[in-house]
Amino acid sequence: MPLKPKLKTEILAGVSTFLATMYIIVVNPAILSQSGMSFNGVLTATVLLSFFCSLMMGLYAKNPIVVAPGMGMNAFFTFTAEKGMGISWQVALGAVFWAGIIFLLLSIFNIRTQIVKAIPKQLRYAISAGIGLFITLIGFSNAKFIVPNPATMIGIASLHDPIIITFLVGLAITMIMLTRHIQGGIIIGILITTLIAIPIGRWWGDASAINFGQKTLVTWQGIFSAPDFSLLFQLDIVNSLKISLLPVIFAFVFTDLFDSLSTFVGVAEAADLYDEDGEPRNIKQSLLTDAVATTMGGLLGTSPGTAFIESAVGISQGGRTGITAITAGILFLPFMFLSPLLSIIPAIATAPALIMVGVLMMKPVTKINWDKLDDAIPAFMAMVLIPLSYSITQGIIWGFLSWTIIKVLNGKAKEVSWMLIIIDVFALWAIYLGH
Repeated sequence: MPLKPKLKTEILAGVSTFLATMYIIVVNPAILSQSGMSFNGVLTATVLLSFFCSLMMGLYAKNPIVVAPGMGMNAFFTFTAEKGMGISWQVALGAVFWAGIIFLLLSIFNIRTQIVKAIPKQLRYAISAGIGLFITLIGFSNAKFIVPNPATMIGIASLHDPIIITFLVGLAITMIMLTRHIQGGIIIGILITTLIAIPIGRWWGDASAINFGQKTLVTWQGIFSAPDFSLLFQLDIVNSLKISLLPVIFAFVFTDLFDSLSTFVGVAEAADLYDEDGEPRNIKQSLLTDAVATTMGGLLGTSPGTAFIESAVGISQGGRTGITAITAGILFLPFMFLSPLLSIIPAIATAPALIMVGVLMMKPVTKINWDKLDDAIPAFMAMVLIPLSYSITQGIIWGFLSWTIIKVLNGKAKEVSWMLIIIDVFALWAIYLGH
């Protein structure tokens, strides 16, 4: 019996979201394994967290948002906590666990929901647009279309490169799919781009510079690999509670807090997923799910889990319910055994999808009151600093701070809530710790 149109749309949206987020299955262990953790162990933990918490997001929070170990926090785990401070990965996992416990308390007592309500709507619009620009930059960067340039900081790569030509063809195909409103257009674009990338390194060009020394871009590495459960429950709960490690726990709390909040706000704004009070739909349940994901990260053996902004890929395909998150979550599970298959889809195949999502997330920018400069300036700061700093957290920190300063100095302190002032204090502390 054929699927109902709505169910079919939700499932296709879930597949789209999975294709846009599945890079984390390989990228996360690639980063965390540099701390001495087992690559295969982190891969197993990544899959398990993504599976269970995406299901929780779909079944409990009923939102079309995938949860997985967050990018940025895995780098902080490895290069700041483990390498920079010289602590063991077991202690770092303990810090992740305690950060998750703090999240749970904040969520249970509804404090995180109050934080969401404290974000001015003008900044919500800007955060959504800024995340759209950020995702677009990630897409162009993954495709190596935008590259570092000593003279101008960044620039466009050589258009004679076979990889760039293949990416541009894939981008054109994806754009046509979307503008013609073809069902599952993003998935089709990803698959076609993967197919046309097969000749690279075989009959045309060389991918060694961007594919870990492998000449080919699309490489078959087999089908099966056994899961590795060696990292489960290896965290050091006691030693991670030392006073000297409080900044590490706070950094995990702060970064995950604002990444998840900005994701929920940005996705809700882009997809109009609001409740009757004008707040992101089921925000308390969503934040509680995010808190569980962070706690599970420490228990399973990975960095904190968080809501993925790439969920906007599936939302752009019509995903509006928890079925989208459930579908994506289920698709993670087989890759605990089939992880080699991930190497088939190269970054240039998912890059066009990220860029198109960026386009769709720019819509809220029209709601910003550009004629009212005390609204426009903080919104602009948040919007542009997200991509320019390559950090969602930094963008919203400076958006919040500039909003508070401008409003107070212009005699409009009533537009600054007490919760926003508390957020500003923590933002300043985060800036201090970061420098």
